[in-house]
Amino acid sequence: MKKRCSWCGEDPLYLDYHDNEWGVPLHDEQELFEFLCLEGAQAGLSWITILKKRDNYRKAFDTFDVEKIARYDDKKIAVLLQDKGIVRNKLKVNAFIENAKSYLAMLEKGETLDSFLWKFVDGTPIQNHWADLAEIPVATPLSELVCRELKQRGFKFVGGTICYAFMQAIGMVNDHTTDCYRYRELCYNNELKYKD
Repeated sequence: MKKRCSWCGEDPLYLDYHDNEWGVPLHDEQELFEFLCLEGAQAGLSWITILKKRDNYRKAFDTFDVEKIARYDDKKIAVLLQDKGIVRNKLKVNAFIENAKSYLAMLEKGETLDSFLWKFVDGTPIQNHWADLAEIPVATPLSELVCRELKQRGFKFVGGTICYAFMQAIGMVNDHTTDCYRYRELCYNNELKYKD
């Protein structure tokens, strides 16, 4: 039986997310934008709540097509706020739209999310060595820096804690606990030697 990080529990959806997505280095622009928005939607909630609604979010937000989201008007916002399949919080819905506009502004200046984010770790995931879930921070000086720079670009719902959860999700940091089978796999996959 595989030993996993304790946070993923027994829910099959959570187990699949833990095993196949969380902590895997991600460079796809659309997926990075989706994760950034969904981490913001999580604020004040649990990630499993958002994960269970992820397919609904993809449907409601045009599979995270940034150009479409940036053009959402009041009529579309009203429809979204009636959609029981997502978190119906006006500030969070509006944040998706503002984030799409901010992202497009980045692209116009020749900056991608991938290049922006991965420069903070010189393109290589930070390999942490946490023995226990209680050791893992909720935010770090680096996540606060990412937060500040995203806010300077106009992004919303990107506080330091949200940014750290985002960095964990997209593999900028390997925060699988050292007893988790994915910890070693992600170390090896990144061509870094495992240190006992």
